[in-house]
Amino acid sequence: MYSLLQMPQMNHEEQMQFFYEIFDPSLPRFGPGDSASTRKALDMALSAAPETGDASGPVRFRVLDIGCGNGAQTIELARQLAADITAVDNHQPFLDELRLRAEAASVSRKITTLQRDMRALGMEGETFDLIWSEGALYSMGFQEGLKACYDLLAPGGILAVSELCWLRPDPPAECQRFFAAEYPAITGIDQNLEFMKACGYKVIGHFSLPSSSWLQEYYLPLEESIGSLRERYTFDAEKTGMLQSLQAEIAIYRKYHDYYGYVFYVMARP
Repeated sequence: MYSLLQMPQMNHEEQMQFFYEIFDPSLPRFGPGDSASTRKALDMALSAAPETGDASGPVRFRVLDIGCGNGAQTIELARQLAADITAVDNHQPFLDELRLRAEAASVSRKITTLQRDMRALGMEGETFDLIWSEGALYSMGFQEGLKACYDLLAPGGILAVSELCWLRPDPPAECQRFFAAEYPAITGIDQNLEFMKACGYKVIGHFSLPSSSWLQEYYLPLEESIGSLRERYTFDAEKTGMLQSLQAEIAIYRKYHDYYGYVFYVMARP
């Protein structure tokens, strides 16, 4: 997930220009997550993955990372797997940063980057053994994204996604109002599990991301970027207001993190 930040006064081109200025490719991540959670979800996925390979040796996993951003999770997957990974994002500077990081981690040979809108991937069905999407599938609409991934998975293939969810059924009114405006599609874990079953998946497991994956890995570095941009745009009331809105999002999380968070779901196409 990039931010839930909305920019209602700018035209689309201006919105995206400022969005990419806030979410500079050098940030550690563009949404909540951490390497330990990526590995935990991967272990869950591999426990249910069909056996690959024969006497001639193992077959490399065909992996698709949708909405990869600058590739924190992509590189972790490459470290852990014998795989050919296709990493897709719609912003080339993010992919350029991913390539630099992959080269520094000595895993670049495993990763192919592809600039493409996730809603128009144009890929052949039943192509991938593992599809990964951390905090990005909501851009397609969560249910629509689940359906699209089902068609791209080979039979027996695994889908691992993280999605923003209510963790408790009784969020305070202020928290509910915030998400009614910013992400009205948010729902509970049980409802998402029902979505997955309705799409034909067999659910393998799920777990909530720790609060550290929001704060240390995402929000604290982002706050540094916000502070720098505030100084740069001191006399730009519109941009300053938008930065304040993003800071308000962070404040909501600090106040109400017991009530919502990201949940990692791992499921299989039978």
